[in-house]
Amino acid sequence: MKIIAESSSTRTDWTLVDGDEIVEHAYTTGLNPYFQSRREISHSIRLELPEPFFKRRWEHIFFYGAGCANSEKCKVMEMSLVAQFKTPVSVYSDLLGAARGLLVREPGLACILGTGSNSCLYNGCEIVRNVPPLGYILGDEGSGAYMGRKMIADMLKGIAPRELTETFFEKFAVTPNMLLDNVYTNSLPARTLSSYSAFLRDHLDKPYCYQLVYRSFIDFFERNIAAYGTVSTPLACVGSIGVSFKPILLKAANDFGVQIAKIERSSMPGLIKFHASEK
Repeated sequence: MKIIAESSSTRTDWTLVDGDEIVEHAYTTGLNPYFQSRREISHSIRLELPEPFFKRRWEHIFFYGAGCANSEKCKVMEMSLVAQFKTPVSVYSDLLGAARGLLVREPGLACILGTGSNSCLYNGCEIVRNVPPLGYILGDEGSGAYMGRKMIADMLKGIAPRELTETFFEKFAVTPNMLLDNVYTNSLPARTLSSYSAFLRDHLDKPYCYQLVYRSFIDFFERNIAAYGTVSTPLACVGSIGVSFKPILLKAANDFGVQIAKIERSSMPGLIKFHASEK
């Protein structure tokens, strides 16, 4: 049996599998070595993951995570996992997890639209091209953090409709100064910003909210997908933001001339198929 884990900056999906059969399944908070130390990651795993995941040494652990984009950060995650499970570990980027989960062993374009955003051209096994996402400050177009950042900035600058701004501050029981503290003193700012995107989802009947979401997806296509040139295969997308705003995402894609083949909340079902098919 093996453990397959898929982690965004917000949530980690853990699955203990025997072939393609799910034995145990659990969720913990997101793990990201860019924002968390090895000790913090280990602490989160040990305290939040149910005891059945620690019953014995497993065949292998395959971990796909946000922030696991270079060897240094992958090593931090690997050491944390080995310390907790005493089991061989392979750590990969969340983007490769999305590609394998969405497309399994078929080539195509895979996208993440969740707390952050990313995209890649996939050959059926590995990523062959990736437009750098650049994170929630310089990039992450179309993500929850990107939408939350734009909305908060508009509210604090007085650009967003006043009635909508007042509703927001009342709902979250915050002042402008508290909101700035929530963003700038938080150890996981992208997660904080993304959490505010739920307010947009609840107020899509307001033109401001609809247009902000729509424009965010257009920005994603313009600044990321366009760089791959003419690709014959449709896009496959995974992530909570893509699912939550599916009708707007499909409209933005259609207006941009892009076909979306699937929009999934999780990569896990496909990852289970991918690793079950390994020789």
